[in-house]
Amino acid sequence: MLGKTAGGLYWMFRFLERAENNARLLEAGFRIALTRSSAAEAEWRSVITTSAVRAQFDSKYSTYDSASVTDFLLRDTDNLGSVLSVVKSARDNARLVRTALTTEVWSAVNETWMLFKDLLQEPVPETELPAVLATIRQQCALVRGALTGTMLRNDMYDFCRLGTFIERTDSTARIIDVKYYALLPAPSMVGGRMDNVQWETLLRSVSAHRSFRWAVDGDFTAANIASFLILDTRMPRSLSYSLGRIVTNLGYLAEEYGETPASHDMAVALRARVSKRDIGAIFEEGLHEFISSVLRDTASLGQQIEQDYRFTR
Repeated sequence: MLGKTAGGLYWMFRFLERAENNARLLEAGFRIALTRSSAAEAEWRSVITTSAVRAQFDSKYSTYDSASVTDFLLRDTDNLGSVLSVVKSARDNARLVRTALTTEVWSAVNETWMLFKDLLQEPVPETELPAVLATIRQQCALVRGALTGTMLRNDMYDFCRLGTFIERTDSTARIIDVKYYALLPAPSMVGGRMDNVQWETLLRSVSAHRSFRWAVDGDFTAANIASFLILDTRMPRSLSYSLGRIVTNLGYLAEEYGETPASHDMAVALRARVSKRDIGAIFEEGLHEFISSVLRDTASLGQQIEQDYRFTR
């Protein structure tokens, strides 16, 4: 496959995953701002920080409020990470690799872009925000469904999945890092109990609230939730699960192309460093330090994948 085609597939699904993650972050921010009105500004600031666009936001707005943060993350075209911007980028990449996609996948991406362009034409009123965010999540799920239901399991599919899981690893790590400390009243509370509503908000950021209740035989504690989001391979947005899928898809590519590039070894090493730990050791190392190293290594892995498979050619 041409590197340009591989890169188009990879980035198309990175952008779609980013759009969904933005919607989930906004929903979590909206929920906690409603339940903790005295801390609403701090929560909206944490949403922007988690999205890694704080410098851009600060250059345009002077306060962190619902209207400003929502507009910036949903529809501001000056923000290349806004939902409108990334879905346009996903559609542009889909058009670039149109012949590598099934009709169903192309139609789903194209219809998603047209729907979002109309949906986000005007600022979203706070009363309509939950419904708009639900639509964004549903449309991204629709594209994933078209992919898994109609695409051949070949290198094209593998590059799509790599884009999804590189982006998901980055997003979940950022949510754990920023949200975890935003919710803690003091560093001394690390590893202890907290108000259930606050922990539920963290879990909802990654669509894991009900899954946690099903899978974990324990309370809403820092250790239980961090362990679930980092180590539990049953949870499709956990770090261990996402890294496992990256290793699997890189393994399929190595088998198909008859060589094992550097990115495969990097992914195997990163998965081992994350999954072969217990949450106590991670807390002892320092959760922030651990997550920061995962973020750095995930970024390096993404760059190595682009280099190994010559995305720019």
